[in-house]
Amino acid sequence: MGTRINVLTRTLLCVTAALALASAGCERKRADTGKGLEPVRAALDWTPNTNHTGLYAALENGYFAEAGFSVTIIQPPEDGALLLTAAGGAEYAFDFQESLGPAIARKTDALPVIAVAAVIDHNTSGIMSLSLSKIERPRDLAGKRFASWGTPLVTAIIRDIVEEDGGDFNAVKMIPNNATDAISALQTDIDAIWIYYAWDGINANLAGLDINYIDFGAVNSLFDFYTPVLVTNSDYAAANGDSVKKFMAALSKGYQYAIDNPQKAADILLKHAPELDRDLVYKSQEYLAGRYRAESPRWGEIDEGRWGAFYRWMYKEGLLERDIGAAGFTNEFLP
Repeated sequence: MGTRINVLTRTLLCVTAALALASAGCERKRADTGKGLEPVRAALDWTPNTNHTGLYAALENGYFAEAGFSVTIIQPPEDGALLLTAAGGAEYAFDFQESLGPAIARKTDALPVIAVAAVIDHNTSGIMSLSLSKIERPRDLAGKRFASWGTPLVTAIIRDIVEEDGGDFNAVKMIPNNATDAISALQTDIDAIWIYYAWDGINANLAGLDINYIDFGAVNSLFDFYTPVLVTNSDYAAANGDSVKKFMAALSKGYQYAIDNPQKAADILLKHAPELDRDLVYKSQEYLAGRYRAESPRWGEIDEGRWGAFYRWMYKEGLLERDIGAAGFTNEFLP
């Protein structure tokens, strides 16, 4: 990563570009527009993938239209979804608990955003490596090259799990790397990389690679944080509570459909994003079908204890400007 000035400049450019795209109607897919339907914009956090299937299922199956919404799915610049929603350029966005915290914990200019659902009940991210690298547990990262996004959060988590496992974090070679193709990265100049197993892990299996995987949540329950989450503008939610409840009811139906019908849901995602690899989408959808909700009483519910524990750890590590406890989420809009 660059300096703080560079990061802030990039952030402002992302917001400006995202708002320009939204106002110009740069959209991924839109529901059929009809009279009396309330227009709603939902921003993805990344290119379409199986984290988003419930959204596309609700769109395709008419759940949004039945609830009175005309939904536009937009794809903002990288890291721009949260900022776009805070600025009023989208009503909803996919984001992550780990990035939402710093945004709402600012002592000045905190973003008016709040999480309204956990897209997946448990953290499905972790560290992937080729088996020949012999990285079977966190301490094995010592002396290895880890592809890092260069953020303080990544450094803090890797330090924590390595040292708790009795390893030497100073011996981990943190290589700045923003690779979008984890498989290619592992086969070139790095030994380990942070991935979301539902996509890159499944893709590695399909490619026939022999891999090791270290699950963050299994290593330390503190790191079983919620990623991704659905967020909305908190001012918008306060003024439009009934609308948010109706939207969340329709979206919940979409995710329940993906849970109950993974193959049909995969077909819907592929219809809206035909550029995706078909085998990967099917396998990933099967993997997530039992993980969207897992043991939660309903899709989207966020556990206050888990949510707050992660933010207290972030604050202790100096990753939040102030102690926000378990702030930043609500379950009140879930059906």
